[in-house]
Amino acid sequence: MAIIALEGIRLHGRHGYYPEEEILGTEFIIDVYVETNIKEAADSDELMHTVNYETIYLICQREMKNTSSLIEKTAQNIADEINDFFPQVGGVKVRLRKMHPPLGGSVHSAFVEIETGSFGWPKLRTLKKLREMLKNWSDLVKKFDQL
Repeated sequence: MAIIALEGIRLHGRHGYYPEEEILGTEFIIDVYVETNIKEAADSDELMHTVNYETIYLICQREMKNTSSLIEKTAQNIADEINDFFPQVGGVKVRLRKMHPPLGGSVHSAFVEIETGSFGWPKLRTLKKLREMLKNWSDLVKKFDQL
């Protein structure tokens, strides 16, 4: 598995709970991480066998044109669209930052980060090691019970 990512996508959006946020809008920064198998793409050197990050950018751009009250909804929509468009994706992580949110003071950004699929799961080698440890523990318990 590999991570294909775009970091620092800067787009203007009109997302926010308050009416002035929908009218004026603000700058958003999006980071997107996609977990996928790149073996076929590496072997063929063909764009059609991988997750095209230009498509990820276009999905982000299109979703930022829609207005929503919560950035949580926008981030989830981006992740859902990527998952729908690329069936080979194992997981998607999206961090959506609203720059300088109108909170009455100086705040650099507010953000939401969501993960779908395999993001947030332990790595396979960790699960294998855990399984091995549990098997050893199970064997030890059986030996103890036989005493």
